[in-house]
Amino acid sequence: MTLRLADAETRADLATYVARVRRLDEGGAMRLQASGRTLAAWAGVLSGRGLSAEGTALGLRVMALGEDADEDAVVPVAALGDRLAHAGSGTELDVPPTRVMVSWAAVSPPRSGWEQIGEVATGVLKDVAEQGISEIAAGAPEGSGAAAVESLRHRVWGRGFPAPGGADGLPAGAAFAAYALGFVVGDHAQVYAAGRWHRLSTPVGHVLVR
Repeated sequence: MTLRLADAETRADLATYVARVRRLDEGGAMRLQASGRTLAAWAGVLSGRGLSAEGTALGLRVMALGEDADEDAVVPVAALGDRLAHAGSGTELDVPPTRVMVSWAAVSPPRSGWEQIGEVATGVLKDVAEQGISEIAAGAPEGSGAAAVESLRHRVWGRGFPAPGGADGLPAGAAFAAYALGFVVGDHAQVYAAGRWHRLSTPVGHVLVR
């Protein structure tokens, strides 16, 4: 499968996004949903727990395509990154043929019904993310078991944080996802809600949490 991106700049933006996702999880995946001339690139930053997948945090970048397409594929992020790195600076994206199964790809946020409920300063997002990273590093020294580290991560990123502007109670994982994916730009991020989901949006990307 080959997708044609709108221009070389869009391709470079996608390569940067893929590299950030890959740094979070070398063995991770990315879901590419192409519809018409729009490409939605999804990444799972935090996995949820239980039947309701509480604690899920997804990253989303929406990019323009140069021609119509209709595809939906979940591919290894490492393979996708390698293809972007080795294929020069054109507009074609040769999607890896390998397909993978990841639990977060089955957790679908609503497409409509979003209502803006406030905003949060990007400085607050950066502070919350950095504090959480430091807390996890201090609480999970070398030799900690995987289960203990995962439990600590869920505790830290599942906590709500104060967000003056009407969006109090967002989980810290939303701040971490925005920070890790390079979405913390500008002065404020807009916060939306739809059912059990919240969406944190800046000019360069979205984080969806539940």
